Amino acid sequence: QVQLIESGGGLVQAGDSLRLSCAASGRTFSMYAMAWFRQAPGKEREFVATLSSTGGTTYYANSVKGRFTISRDNAKNTVYLQMNNLKPEDTAVYYCGQHRLAYTITTPPPKPSEYAYWGQGTQVTVSS
Repeated sequence: QVQLIESGGGLVQAGDSLRLSCAASGRTFSMYAMAWFRQAPGKEREFVATLSSTGGTTYYANSVKGRFTISRDNAKNTVYLQMNNLKPEDTAVYYCGQHRLAYTITTPPPKPSEYAYWGQGTQVTVSS
C-alpha cells in the first residue's frame, strides 16, 4: 500500500520561505517520478513542479520558476519543495503525487491523472 505524507506547510508572510516534505512508502521510491501540485479554494488542482526518478530532470510551472526548487533524497524516500519569495497567490493546499509509471516523467503541463498516488495535502497560506 502506497502512502505519501506531506508536511511543512504553514502561515507565512509574503517574501518568506517554506520547505515542504513528502515521505513515501509502499513502492520502490527511486523508480518513480514525483510531483507537487496545488489547489486553491474554488480552483482546479494545478501543476507546480516535477522531477524524474533520479532527480536529474526537473520541470516547473511558469508561475513558480526561479522561486521554487524541487528535489529528492532517494535514500530517505522523500521529495522536497523549497519555496522562496512566497506570494499571496501561492496560497493553496499542496499535494505530492507519485507517477503511475516507473522511470517516466511527463513533460509540462502534466495532468493529475498521470499520478497514481497522492498525499493528504499540506496547507500553505501567504499573507500580504
